[in-house]
Amino acid sequence: MEHAKYAVLIYPDFSLQEITCLTSCLSVWFGEKIDIIASEMKPYESEEGFQIAPAKTVDEVKPTEYSCVILPGTINPLPALYDDKLIDFLRKGKETDTLFAAISSAPILLSKAGILDGKDFTAGYFMQMADTFSFIDKTHFVHKPIVESGNVITGIGMFFKEFAESVLHRLGYDFGESIMVEADRKYTEEDLTFYWTDEEYNEFLEELKEFTK
Repeated sequence: MEHAKYAVLIYPDFSLQEITCLTSCLSVWFGEKIDIIASEMKPYESEEGFQIAPAKTVDEVKPTEYSCVILPGTINPLPALYDDKLIDFLRKGKETDTLFAAISSAPILLSKAGILDGKDFTAGYFMQMADTFSFIDKTHFVHKPIVESGNVITGIGMFFKEFAESVLHRLGYDFGESIMVEADRKYTEEDLTFYWTDEEYNEFLEELKEFTK
């Protein structure tokens, strides 16, 4: 598969937890580079309290430069919703092949940018928000964990695993039946004992030399 480019759009109080299942698979399993982009070149605090610095601003890039733009949810969507630079960045992705993957409250940003025009979607925000903002088309709101429509995948925050799997499937990655296993099934000692391959172990030993000189 041709090497793809991915971006995560961040804004105040964004949720790391909702997207790290997806971003970890992309970066750790498949070796993909992920650009962190935001309206301003400054650290943004996630809802978990982590300070994350973007690598690029929305003025420097366009959605069309990426195969997929990932939008985390946020417990406080209003700062992002009224960030004209951010919404304008998203609006440039309308009528393109870029995949937009938005979870939890983030679909409201796609609605304002027109990305969801005519598309079915789901979201994790309170339904009074859909009554408050005229740009949200409630006739296309589908009450399901994950909804795929055209170049958009939307999900509810509690279904972050299924969201990650849907996005990875769409991007063509083979990760087997599931990216996570069930914790409540019975495991043998062998199931929970892990070994590197000989090649991986030798790589580790070479790395170790740098720390034991």
